[in-house]
Amino acid sequence: MSYNDRFIRACRKESVDRLPVWYMRQAGRYDPDYRKIKEKYSLLEICRQPELAAEVTMMPIRKLGVDAAILYSDIMNPVASIGIDFDIVANVGPVIDNPIRSAADVEKLKPIDVEGDLSHVLETIRILDRELTVPLITFAGAPFTIASYLIEGRPSKSYIRTKSLMYGDPDVWFKLMDKLGDMVITYLRAHMAAGGKAFQLFDSWVGALSPADFKKFVLPTIERIFAELSDLPQPKIYFPGVASGELLPTLGNVKADVIGLDWRVPIAEGRRRLGGAFAVQGNLDPYILTAPMDVVQAYAKDIIDQGIQEPGYIFNLGHGLFPEASLEKLQELTAFIHAYSADALASRNGKEEVKHV
Repeated sequence: MSYNDRFIRACRKESVDRLPVWYMRQAGRYDPDYRKIKEKYSLLEICRQPELAAEVTMMPIRKLGVDAAILYSDIMNPVASIGIDFDIVANVGPVIDNPIRSAADVEKLKPIDVEGDLSHVLETIRILDRELTVPLITFAGAPFTIASYLIEGRPSKSYIRTKSLMYGDPDVWFKLMDKLGDMVITYLRAHMAAGGKAFQLFDSWVGALSPADFKKFVLPTIERIFAELSDLPQPKIYFPGVASGELLPTLGNVKADVIGLDWRVPIAEGRRRLGGAFAVQGNLDPYILTAPMDVVQAYAKDIIDQGIQEPGYIFNLGHGLFPEASLEKLQELTAFIHAYSADALASRNGKEEVKHV
């Protein structure tokens, strides 16, 4: 089989014959076969078995026909290497045994040892590099999002402890950001060396901050991460998570190739706020998948029509897939995106050629 590089080309704002599509959490509980695997193994147990983690990563490629794979892993995996004990608890999420609450807690964090502690992740990437006919996206959690778990001790809606540390003891906050930034840089560099073809930095919850606080307390670390990885040839994606539309105008100096948008900001408006500096990815509300297929297609059509107005667009959801999503609808949606975007791009390119005659 030939290699499908549409995703890479779109990241670089190169022309494509149809839009690439992949879905955040595309390897997950919406798939009955994945649910059977989860009856035997926890998420972390799957991650520790490279052959199994690679198989789960490849399942959506075979079943959905998407244009990129996303490594089966968890944003919390690397924190075990820096000295954090945690578990992924069903229906809760990450639960931290030793949450960070003081300067002493931050001082205890040690540098990440990817080869020593996370060799199973690198082996999974190597297997996928041999097996896949589409690009492999690897990922890491961004420092604010990781910090919110480490400080709160579990998922939070208010981030009260996180913001309390950030506002009340900024010196400790910035030391934590520095250590988590170092962790992310080392982790992602190892991913790319092992065979990753792109990476995404997930900042799922940073939209909880105002633009001013984001610029002061978080953005310097985001800029440093992408600057220190800018020598890598692989495309780089920053996803500032849900409710992050007000943060987009602050990202101009981030050395990423692609910015992910959630569903609250139209593609055209997202591009405007970003100043046209990046390719964009997004941004169907995942819960639209609960609607009849004609409704899903109507929403997808509107997003595609906006996306093709400029080079550099990747179809995705505005956040991750949820367990109740329908495998059959995702198959139909993927086929629709490919077919409709191919026709729309051909029509648009034909009109452009007529203009230049």
